[in-house]
Amino acid sequence: MRSDLMKEGVSRAPHRSLLKALGLTDREIKRPFVAVVSSKSDYIPGHTHLDTITKAVEAGIRNAGGVPFTFNTIGVCDGLSMNHLGMKYSLCSRELIADSIEVMLTAHPMDAVVFIPNCDKIVPGMLMAACRMNLPSIFVSGGPMMPGVDGQQRVGLNEMFEAVGAVAAGKRDEASLHEMENTACPGCGSCSGMYTANSMNCLTEAIGMALPGNGTIPAVHAARIRLAKDTGERVMELLHENIRPKDIMTPKAFENAMRADMAIGCSSNTVLHLIAISHAAGCPVTVKEIDDIGKQTPQICKLNPASQVFITDLNGVGGIQSMLKELDKAGLIHRECLTVSGTVGDRVDAAREADGEIIRHLDNPFRKDGGLAILFGNLAKDGAVVKQGAVLPEMMVHTGPARVFDCEEEATAAIGEGRIHPGDVVVIRYEGPKGGPGMREMLTPTSMIMGMGLGSSVALITDGRFSGATRGASIGHVSPEAAAGGVIALVEEGDMVSIDIPARKLELLVDEETLAKRRAAWKAPEMKLKGYAKRYAQHVTSGSTGAVFDDMLEE
Repeated sequence: MRSDLMKEGVSRAPHRSLLKALGLTDREIKRPFVAVVSSKSDYIPGHTHLDTITKAVEAGIRNAGGVPFTFNTIGVCDGLSMNHLGMKYSLCSRELIADSIEVMLTAHPMDAVVFIPNCDKIVPGMLMAACRMNLPSIFVSGGPMMPGVDGQQRVGLNEMFEAVGAVAAGKRDEASLHEMENTACPGCGSCSGMYTANSMNCLTEAIGMALPGNGTIPAVHAARIRLAKDTGERVMELLHENIRPKDIMTPKAFENAMRADMAIGCSSNTVLHLIAISHAAGCPVTVKEIDDIGKQTPQICKLNPASQVFITDLNGVGGIQSMLKELDKAGLIHRECLTVSGTVGDRVDAAREADGEIIRHLDNPFRKDGGLAILFGNLAKDGAVVKQGAVLPEMMVHTGPARVFDCEEEATAAIGEGRIHPGDVVVIRYEGPKGGPGMREMLTPTSMIMGMGLGSSVALITDGRFSGATRGASIGHVSPEAAAGGVIALVEEGDMVSIDIPARKLELLVDEETLAKRRAAWKAPEMKLKGYAKRYAQHVTSGSTGAVFDDMLEE
């Protein structure tokens, strides 16, 4: 056992004395040691209940003859950090999470690992760490939040942000906004729509690193506790069978995950994270490969924020496994892929049939292609990402004048002051991985556009990114970013921008000679950075390569 490095033999007597200081007996010290990595904290709704999940996992490990050791990671709540300096640290935290887990599991040798994430960057950060360490591992998330309400309508966090835009437009008063804030987020769990957290938890299940139900069983259901106990027991079987993350996260498994992504209309952030995880797994995927999968995969689920159907509704009709079962009928899933509980084929064969409404049948999809699209053109030579499954039909093709802003705050102010008009294309730049730094999410400006009734006539383009709660013609991850000299840095007020999502095109309608003159005069703005933000900006790569650190691309 790997834990023997710190507990076996005469020379490890000092180590054993420290373990006994924890209360361990000689019998326990001889058993397998299992790390339980939790992102529990007291101020993130998705994480506040993870101590309960952790206790259930620990019970499962003990039931199966192991000894659990729990430690916590950091975790940033994107909702709480939105639209201020804190959001610059959200994506940055993914690398810190992966690094800290590597440190802990190398300094204190464990035999297997259970990961307990529940929010946006924590899930991919832990998956990256699982690949690096390649110990027998399994995931169990804290589960999704139940939908909230606004009057008689069910809502998620995105509607809360859009209500702010409605107040700014005079379509709603502050008293009703206050009522809504009391009911929009009813309790613990990851925010209730198909946002980034729920997207990543579903994809963790689809790729095979979690038991069925991981992505969709509500946080408040007893089934979530039972799932956690089963997970603790199952990790001991993975240890005995010597099944490791890189045995599961293979190129075909990533293809399964990408198809699941497209079929359920996941957050655009999944593009960043799948690419980053694939690098850690040693089988990197590209934005072009993701788009190719998207063109071949129908969208058969349409969940909030794209509809009034919530992820808890998906759970009620069979969840991710029933969705995969429907894709499998068209031969779109690699059945032979290994998971933490048998093969993909084993799992989908045991799943319920698609209900035909929440999970549509293949002959009646919401879209014939996937929920995400990658756009290319002179404005995004290396690609840009749009959640096309949440774009109104009238905005799938759009040409309009650029309204240019060098940061999110400037754009938000202009939208709130009524300076953005139907037909405009809002361009927010210097918000990329290096330029932000940290590639901030733009949920506030996109939600204000929707809340003010401009969603059917205004597009937004940025080298930053969008929350999974974003809907509308919102195009992010524009690469190369402005800070790296991408064409988005050369856009001027009034330039015409052409968007053609079906054709996968994003073009700045300015001739090359003019762009060459602008490029010759362009100079990157000076950033006065310090601390982790400075180190991050020095090492982070493009959004098109997952915004991983440069050393990952060299491996």
